[in-house]
Amino acid sequence: MTTDTLFTAMQELGQRARAASRHMMRASSQAKNDALRGMAQALHEQREAILAANALDLKAAVDNQLPPALVDRLRISEKTLGLMATGLEQIAAMPDPVGSLSPTTQRPNGMRIAKMRVPLGVIGIIYESRPNVTIDAAALCLKSGNAAILRGGKEALHSNIALGAVVRQGLSAAGLPAEAVQVVETTDRAAVGHLVTMTEYVDVIVPRGGKSLVARLSAEARVPMIKHLDGNCHVYVDQHADLAVAHRVAFNAKTYRYGVCGTMETLLVHQAVANQFLPGLARALLDHGVELRGCERTRALVPQAHAASNEDWATEYLAPILAIRVVDSIDDAMEHIATWSSGHTESIVTEALREAQRFQREVDSSSVYVNLPTVFADGFEYGLGAEIGISTNRLHARGPVGLEGLTTEKWVLTGEGQVRG
Repeated sequence: MTTDTLFTAMQELGQRARAASRHMMRASSQAKNDALRGMAQALHEQREAILAANALDLKAAVDNQLPPALVDRLRISEKTLGLMATGLEQIAAMPDPVGSLSPTTQRPNGMRIAKMRVPLGVIGIIYESRPNVTIDAAALCLKSGNAAILRGGKEALHSNIALGAVVRQGLSAAGLPAEAVQVVETTDRAAVGHLVTMTEYVDVIVPRGGKSLVARLSAEARVPMIKHLDGNCHVYVDQHADLAVAHRVAFNAKTYRYGVCGTMETLLVHQAVANQFLPGLARALLDHGVELRGCERTRALVPQAHAASNEDWATEYLAPILAIRVVDSIDDAMEHIATWSSGHTESIVTEALREAQRFQREVDSSSVYVNLPTVFADGFEYGLGAEIGISTNRLHARGPVGLEGLTTEKWVLTGEGQVRG
């Protein structure tokens, strides 16, 4: 496309999304659930077309010598299709947040005041690699009464277009506008630039991708974003910790999965328990293939650890690497977190109520735990069901963003003709 043609195409896409959003905000729960179940059925009916489209993406990925891990993320199998269908059924079974009311208060003049949960409007979602996000994002936006514009990675273009057809089939079968979910069918990077500045048509942008993508969108966007740049998460083992619990929590926080944003990247240990705690945990991590990088006091206890630098304290590794620092107090631990954390998820291991309360009150991250590994940072684990992502924003949504995070509130007042005197 030429520059002018692309601009026009994106504007038209936005106009269709805005019109569809007005239908979606008044759609019944039944219609939305029927659409989700229709999508699950369409995944079965169109599986051959989806797998054929995915094969084109996989061939191109191999031809272009993309890393094996990226090729694997692109792959759609029969099992993947089954998991997508199960996810759609689960979202259909969840309570509809739209139209729910807060507790009502009554003013002295008798008028009643409450807040009603309503859709955000049009949500633009920009993501990389995994084509299953097309189904997940469409389903969450649909159930929460929003219209969606989906722009996946160029590596998954054929797969995303095929999955977009599944979404349209489900919407149309339920009597909802097919334009409620639209897939951007160009790989031109300029399309993203248009999408994040279309304030007249798009209400919020949700980026799901690497740090470079989010940094680019943060610099270019005029539309508000629900985002996090990275997950530099910490576990602090307090002097009052049960060390068996601390070992279990810290080991799981690092080794559950290396590539998720809730993985512990830095371990902080109170100096009073470091001699007892660190050597045993270090042996377990080293045996598991984790590289350790530590401060001087850590290296005195764990000679296999490499020297840590400021870059290590600042890094989200997403790899079997862990930074370790011995601290003198809970205040030192919280100061380290305040300096280096990305505001994602932090945890304290302690049996002392005062320290637990201080940590949860004073640490300024989107999720703060006591005696739990940071890898619980996930919508399903919070009881929210599927999530669109994790937010480290301070406004609107924070932490795992599920259905409720894709809605907002409006005030609703009811009276019997009262007037202001």
